[in-house]
Parts: sequence; C-alpha cells; structure tokens
Amino acid sequence: MSHPFAGKRVAVVMGGLSAEREVSLNTGAGVLAALQAKQWDVVAIDWHTVTSIAQQIETSGAQVVWNALHGTWGEDGALQGLCACLRIPCTGSGILPSALAMDKVMSKRIFESKGVPTPRWQLLPHDAPADDESAVVRAFGLPCVIKPANEGSSVGVSVVEREDQITEALLEARKFHGPVLIEDYIAGTEVFVGILNGRVLGSVEVRPATKFYDYEAKYKRTDTKYLVPPELPQSVIDRAQELALAAYDALGCSGHARPDLRITHAGEPYVLEVNTLPGMTATSLLPKIAKSVGMDYATLCEEILASATTV
Repeated sequence: MSHPFAGKRVAVVMGGLSAEREVSLNTGAGVLAALQAKQWDVVAIDWHTVTSIAQQIETSGAQVVWNALHGTWGEDGALQGLCACLRIPCTGSGILPSALAMDKVMSKRIFESKGVPTPRWQLLPHDAPADDESAVVRAFGLPCVIKPANEGSSVGVSVVEREDQITEALLEARKFHGPVLIEDYIAGTEVFVGILNGRVLGSVEVRPATKFYDYEAKYKRTDTKYLVPPELPQSVIDRAQELALAAYDALGCSGHARPDLRITHAGEPYVLEVNTLPGMTATSLLPKIAKSVGMDYATLCEEILASATTV
C-alpha cells in the first residue's frame, strides 16, 4: 500500500523556543536522517527566536510537517494550530488534545473524570509568598513531586523527601511559566507505554540511577537501564497498557504518544501524563518499544508521517 504522502515535500520542524530545544534538535536530526535514507523529499527547519516559523514553513515548500518540537509552542497545540491555518498536515495529536496533554492540571481533571488512576495532586497558588507555598507543601505531605504544570515531563521536576528540599524545588519549578503542581510521589516502578494510531505497541521499564527519570537520566547519563518488556507480572503490564490507552483516548489523542506511569510495589498503575510528541533521539523510549515489536526507526518515522492530519 502506498504511503499517503508519497511524493510530497516533508518539513521536519525542530529546535523551537522551549526549554527542550536541545532535545528537539536531536529528535529532528534523527527523523531527518531516517527520511532521507528512505528517499523522501525532506527539508529541515530549525525554528529559533529570530525567525518566523510560519514564513519558514511556507518558504520551504512543505506539503506536510513532521513535528519534532518538544515542550511549549510545539507540543501544546501552538504549531498544530498554525499548520491547520496553513492547511498543511502535521504529525502528532490535534490542537485540543495537544493542549490538554501539555497542561498537567487539565489532564488530571480529565483522567479523574474518566476513572483513570492518577496520583493525588494540588495546585499551588500562583502568586503566593514562598513561605506560604512551603507550608502548603508540608501540609500536602512528603514525599511529593513538585513540578511546573505546563512543561515537558522532565523539565523543572523535583522529588521532595525532606522539608529542607522544598524551597529549592519550588525555585526550580518557578523557573518555568505557568503554575506549580504538587503530586504524591508513587514509590515503585517507572513504566512508559508506546502508542501509535490508537494501538499499544508495547512498554518499557526504566531504572534510572537517579531518583527518577529526569532530564539528566533521559539525555545525559549512560547508566539508565531500559527493560523491554518490563520485569513485571504480565497482568500488571496489561493493566498499565490498558490505562495508558484509556488516558490517550480520554484526551482525544491521535498518532503517536507515550503515556508515563508509576506502578506501586503492590502492582497498582498510576498515569502521570501523556506525552503527545515523545522524543525520537537515539536513547528515546518510543523507538526502543517499536524495535521490540520488529519496527525499525526509519519505518516508525514513516508510520508517524502517515498519521499527519490538518486538525
């Protein structure tokens, strides 16, 4: 069967203006090389502060966009809306699902409304004095996770186990835009589920040397362990994948995505969030999951391209 965008010019949009620019450039470089190797007419667009992304897309002659951006203005529905206005298909979920998935507060509210288990949480007052915020965290209870409510899954996140860590964690989260979220820390196993076009591809267990799978563990360390499939009872894996797909569906996602979960020592899964533009670097999880079911990196890139839409 022919590819729906066969013969079309593809623009791989990467870089961007978010805190995850560096990772996006790595994702974009990988996707670009893979599509070039498959003989696609493909161009790279590095969006940065002094350029107009709309002008870059139009000038490139692109007929479809492979969205390799991460974080704000790329993963949150902004680029998706622009592409819709330009009538150019774009990979990933649409405008509303992307925005909902990026907003951890809205995601949690939707998960709760659909019966998808997610850790207990509380939103910090946006303009509260630091002392008041610290008191709120202490009342919430430790250990907990403090993170920005509107950034990527590994940006500005701290696990707080002691009271003397609260102030630093709040300062780190406040470096980024939007409100701050407190969340129960779920002790147990980190599991990430790969989804493509409404179907679960598989899952991976991650064992970071750090406290949790943060930015450093994802992109800078070499001692993070990846287990595909997870070393968990099959019934637990099945339940985790069922909940991951339920979260994906609850937000209205399409195309590729990677829900993140924590699983307690008793085998109870909790959905943390859904990443609608998961990393596609050499160490990223979705390519690892795809490989475990016989799908190589280039084929995965082509399959994601095939899912591009204008909504």
